[in-house]
Amino acid sequence: MKPILMKGHERPLTYLKYNREGDLLFSCSKDSTPTVWFADDGERLGTYIGHHGAVWSCDVSRDSRRLITASADQTAKLWDVQTGTQLFTFEFDTPVRAVDFAPGDKLAVITTDPFFDIRTSSIHVKTISSDPDEQTGDSVLTINGIRGRTKAVWGPLNKTIISAGEDAIVRMWDSETGQLLNESSKENGHHENITSLSMSEDGSHFLTGSLDKSAILWNTRTLEIIKTYVSKRPINAVAMSPLFDHVVVGGGQEACWVTTTAHRAGNFEAIFFDKIRGEEIGTVKGHFGPINTLAFNPDGRSFASGGEDGYVRLHHFDQDYFVDAK
Repeated sequence: MKPILMKGHERPLTYLKYNREGDLLFSCSKDSTPTVWFADDGERLGTYIGHHGAVWSCDVSRDSRRLITASADQTAKLWDVQTGTQLFTFEFDTPVRAVDFAPGDKLAVITTDPFFDIRTSSIHVKTISSDPDEQTGDSVLTINGIRGRTKAVWGPLNKTIISAGEDAIVRMWDSETGQLLNESSKENGHHENITSLSMSEDGSHFLTGSLDKSAILWNTRTLEIIKTYVSKRPINAVAMSPLFDHVVVGGGQEACWVTTTAHRAGNFEAIFFDKIRGEEIGTVKGHFGPINTLAFNPDGRSFASGGEDGYVRLHHFDQDYFVDAK
């Protein structure tokens, strides 16, 4: 499986996202310029100019017309995917960590970080207008008081919001009232910073990765643990195959510590697990620093990884992968 190396960012990658059709791949980086690529051959199509800080995450609407980005410059921006035009800027008092369009694209959940005298994270729900001229920055719901940096995604039927972050707790919120419906415990769940959160396509389960060197598959409705995947390295990124029962995780020891360890190996490969049995089934090497983000193409025939080394690596599976997976 020979990867396509995509060098379009000057600083470490932070997030990767495919559109629903799987023909476009969006990348975010600490260099403040979200970028869009052809997902088949890695051709760079363009960048979205306007942020003034690291861009931590993005999401693309179901019709691939709009992109939303989250940045350390204390804004989330809406963009026209095709032209790169800024459609609207949501302004906040603290850095913006994560964004996620609700199915239907009429709402978006946005999380903001603690910053100076604002010592907790917040979750904001915004209405997304089909007409950019009618777009406002008003929040229809704000949830405050979460300790540490937090990510959030929509639950089934947009009725709940799932959040997770530095305090190692997974929480389920009512998306209309903001009421806390359920939360995980450190006795059974993660024990350190939850770095990544990925919802399944049908919304029935989701996957989290943590610096505690584990990834956990959760039942979305009950927050019961379905399966735990144990790694030998801190996990920064997780993704689930839409085609097979496969989970991929990535991370690695921080680059600044690699030369001080006995083995002098950062464990920067992407690791595949059998989703049901929890067994490791393979690895994909290549990055020269920790993997920060992973994404599966919606067709399940390829995946992308982004690392601290500033590269996006696009992997199209060999035919053997499909034969062995069956």
